[in-house]
Amino acid sequence: MTVKDAYVKCKNLLAEFGTDDPGFEAMCLLKKATGYDRLALITDGNNNLDDCKANLLFSLAKRRTNHEPLQYILGSWSFCGFEFSVGKGVLIPRDDTEVAVNLCLNFLKDKPAKKTIDLCAGSGAISVALSKLANADVTAVELSNEAFRYLEKNVKENNACVTTFKGDIFKCHSDFADREYDLIVSNPPYIKSNDMPTLQAEVQYEPAMALDGGENGFDFYEAIIKCWSKKLKNGGALAFELGEGQADYVSSLMKEKGFDNIQTEFDLGGVQRAIIGTLHIK
Repeated sequence: MTVKDAYVKCKNLLAEFGTDDPGFEAMCLLKKATGYDRLALITDGNNNLDDCKANLLFSLAKRRTNHEPLQYILGSWSFCGFEFSVGKGVLIPRDDTEVAVNLCLNFLKDKPAKKTIDLCAGSGAISVALSKLANADVTAVELSNEAFRYLEKNVKENNACVTTFKGDIFKCHSDFADREYDLIVSNPPYIKSNDMPTLQAEVQYEPAMALDGGENGFDFYEAIIKCWSKKLKNGGALAFELGEGQADYVSSLMKEKGFDNIQTEFDLGGVQRAIIGTLHIK
């Protein structure tokens, strides 16, 4: 079997499975299994592929047709131009989260101090991006043992100025000083508990504790706004990624706690995906 034949067979398997972009995914799996990228496929695609590599390619394709996320199979994924190790037990970085990162970057760009906390940090995608792109001094807080291992690995591999802290955001706020931070950001769990079983099969592979936001999806927003706002300096900002239809309620909670200059930003699908507000202490 040639490399090209193997690629086409993999692509057809993924197309039959119903993958949205079988060509792209087959290319990713081909590179993972054989080392051939798109250019090599064009120039050397008629080379014979040894059985071991062919079998590996089709075993990866089989995993994908069992709904395992492509990102987990590949073992890494890009976010904001940086590469993050991912796998079972950690939320996959998504383009939607870049909307929240951009709001944070705009806030931090003119600030002389950039002391930041990232709550529910997961893989460290937000933490690393803010460290590298804004030169922020970031503390990343994560509870899950599995996610925390990925967090530490990604901080190290990206040479980021991020301090990792293992803790429960509902409790560990007492470990942080009041009025010390310029920015608090979080992509918290925000799926309603009753909606969890309805999520697509690929998402079911991801950790429930990174997705389940409680009965109404607002448990983490409410706790963070209540318990963590006092960690911000006067003029500091609080930013969140949002689930669909959550902007108005989260905005109202922030206003009640003294935040103003509240801005929301839409993702490419037209959803209000991120929010940021500034705390002014009276």
